[in-house]
Amino acid sequence: MELPSLGIMVYFMFCGSYAFSNYAWILFAVWIVHYLNRTVIYPLRIRATPKRMPVFIVCNAILFNVMNAGLNGYYLAELAPVEQYDASWLTSAHFIIGAIVFACGMFINMKSDTMLINLRAKTGTGYRIPKGFLFDRISSPNLFGEIIEWTGFAIMAWNLPALSFMVWTFANLVPRAKNHHDWYHRTFPDYPKERKVVFPGVF
Repeated sequence: MELPSLGIMVYFMFCGSYAFSNYAWILFAVWIVHYLNRTVIYPLRIRATPKRMPVFIVCNAILFNVMNAGLNGYYLAELAPVEQYDASWLTSAHFIIGAIVFACGMFINMKSDTMLINLRAKTGTGYRIPKGFLFDRISSPNLFGEIIEWTGFAIMAWNLPALSFMVWTFANLVPRAKNHHDWYHRTFPDYPKERKVVFPGVF
């Protein structure tokens, strides 16, 4: 479902008008690294399950990824002023802060995914309560990490398409995290009551 996000950004990076005319390629690169992990590496690491997903959800996810990557890729490769991502951008506060936030989010996301994968490997088809790292504070640190990632990307890119992606990420992942949180409570009577949904100490 997320393969269009990878393919479209690779296309715009190498075939767009301005991707290599300035430092916009950095934004393409961090996007591609995330989606390379999400669409290629992560699926190879997890154990396949017989669970089914409605075709409607699959089609909507593909449509969103086409639109989102198309909007961000087209802006960076065709519409952004060349000077927006010149050498001075690399020393700007929003680039430095955004890059740090993105890196922290990716670390949280990947570490949490790895912990879940290892937990499933130990339990087979069964389920257990995840423990350790941010799992002691929130139910979905993997989703929290992804929210942090795209917040960092929006700060780093400092444009409307990236901001729209950040807003969509919140709108999409926060309800998913709430569903996971509620499932844990329904499935495990002893699930820690102090754990928040997705934002430590807040929600």
